[in-house]
Amino acid sequence: MVTILETEDLTKAYGNFRALDQVTVRLEQGEIYGLIGRNGAGKTTFMRLIAGLSFPTKGKIRLFGQMVGKKPAANQKIGVMIENPAFIHQLTAKEVLCYFAKMRGLVYSDVQLNELLTKVHLADTGKKKAQQFSLGMKQRLGIAIALLGDPAFLVLDEPINGLDPQGVVEIRELLRLLATEGKTILLSSHNLPELYQVATQYIILNQGKVVKQLSLSELEKQTRQYLRVATNQPQRLAQVLSETAMIGNYEITRNGEAKLFQVKSKEKLLKQLIAGDVWPTTFVEQEESLENYYFSLIGGS
Repeated sequence: MVTILETEDLTKAYGNFRALDQVTVRLEQGEIYGLIGRNGAGKTTFMRLIAGLSFPTKGKIRLFGQMVGKKPAANQKIGVMIENPAFIHQLTAKEVLCYFAKMRGLVYSDVQLNELLTKVHLADTGKKKAQQFSLGMKQRLGIAIALLGDPAFLVLDEPINGLDPQGVVEIRELLRLLATEGKTILLSSHNLPELYQVATQYIILNQGKVVKQLSLSELEKQTRQYLRVATNQPQRLAQVLSETAMIGNYEITRNGEAKLFQVKSKEKLLKQLIAGDVWPTTFVEQEESLENYYFSLIGGS
């Protein structure tokens, strides 16, 4: 695999506050990386540093195999949409693209502009001004701007924000297509179920630190089906489970509930619990979600 981005102890401090704290990650070509974290976790700060819109307090950034300083040359291979897309609202979608292409010294024909607008499902906007666009349409136009110059690396902050269900599906398919073309994509989203459907790798941030970086296959092992058992006697539940051979792999959560992953017979288990004077208040099959796994790492609900 070709490494697109490497960071080493990347830190951004504002006085005594560290918005990003010693972040070390590696991004490979053709992968879609989901950047997960609550507000203030450091997601946007991380993206801005990578894009050259801000500079680290300390640490290293290596893009396409080259160290990044304060020179923008390496960033020409990056397409960026961070926070709200910014463009001249009195222009049409095509005029906006033409404007940004000229600003970057790119030459685009009318046909090429139409192809790019078609790719983000804005080809039918015609003479409609950008100020009349819905939030979802503005997001699509922002993605189109990021795609100018055919970048190898896309950094997208909340690209599905404001999209209707159909728009979400279309952008999901676009991101997958771009990844199959060899592009590397880093995207953040508060829509964790949607992120689960599109990302192939995950980076979880909390309080400026990387809590976990894992692949989709590794995440799927964490989000498997299980039998959830809760009782008013969590200590007794843990004791009885430790003495029960039939249940296989299980874990006890922080609130005293049990997650059992290899139960051969729920009926026999229930009889065993009752025989041990454990009366479940919850006894139900569930499946871990990305949200549950995320909160299990950072705490909270």
